[in-house]
Amino acid sequence: MKVELKHVSKNIKGSMVLDDINVELNGGKIYGIQGVNGSGKTMMMRVISGLVRASVGEVVIDGKIIGKDISFPESIGLLIENPGLIMNYTGFENLRTLADVNNIVDDEEIRNLLRKLNLNPDDKKKVKKYSLGMKQKIGIAEAFLENPDLLILDEPFNALDSKSVEIVNGMIKEYKNNDRVIIVTCHDKQMLTELCDEIILMEEGKIVEA
Repeated sequence: MKVELKHVSKNIKGSMVLDDINVELNGGKIYGIQGVNGSGKTMMMRVISGLVRASVGEVVIDGKIIGKDISFPESIGLLIENPGLIMNYTGFENLRTLADVNNIVDDEEIRNLLRKLNLNPDDKKKVKKYSLGMKQKIGIAEAFLENPDLLILDEPFNALDSKSVEIVNGMIKEYKNNDRVIIVTCHDKQMLTELCDEIILMEEGKIVEA
C-alpha cells in the first residue's frame, strides 16, 4: 500500500488551507499528523480520503489518481471529526447497516469487534442514549469494520477513558501489519509520539517536518 500527495494545495475562498503538500506514506507504518487547530491536518485527511478534491496536485493511491482513476480509495476506513451514526439504531445495528453496503463482514465479526472495544453486541440501547465515549467507540469500530488497507483516524481518543485509550492504541499498533497505511491525529503529542512510526508536523497548511 502506498499513498502519495504530489504538490497538493487546497484553496477555499481565497485561503490556502493546504499549501504544496508533498509526502509519501508507505504500508506497514503508522503516521501521526501533528499541528494546532487550523494547521491543515483534517483537510489533508479529507483530501486523501477523496471527500474533498485538491485545488492543485494529485493524490495517488497505489498508482491510481483520486478524481481521475478512482473517486475514493478502494479500501479505506475513516473516522473524521464526529462519528456518523444512526441515532435510533443500536451499536450493532449501526455496524450491520454499514457492513450491508459491501456485504463482506458477517455478524460474528461485528460482534467480535464490539467486544474488543468493551461494548456489548447484544445491548438493545439506542446509540442516542450512548455516552460520548461509547459513540466514539462505534465510530472507531466503523473505521476498522472491513479491515481496510488505508485507515484514517482523526482524534480517535476523544472522550475515551484511559482503559479504552489503551485498547484502541493496541488495536492500531496491531493493525499496521499486512502493508496497511494508518494515519492518526491526536492533540496529545506524547501519545502520538509513542504510537506512531513517523510524525508529520503541519503549520498553516504546510508540512514543516516529516
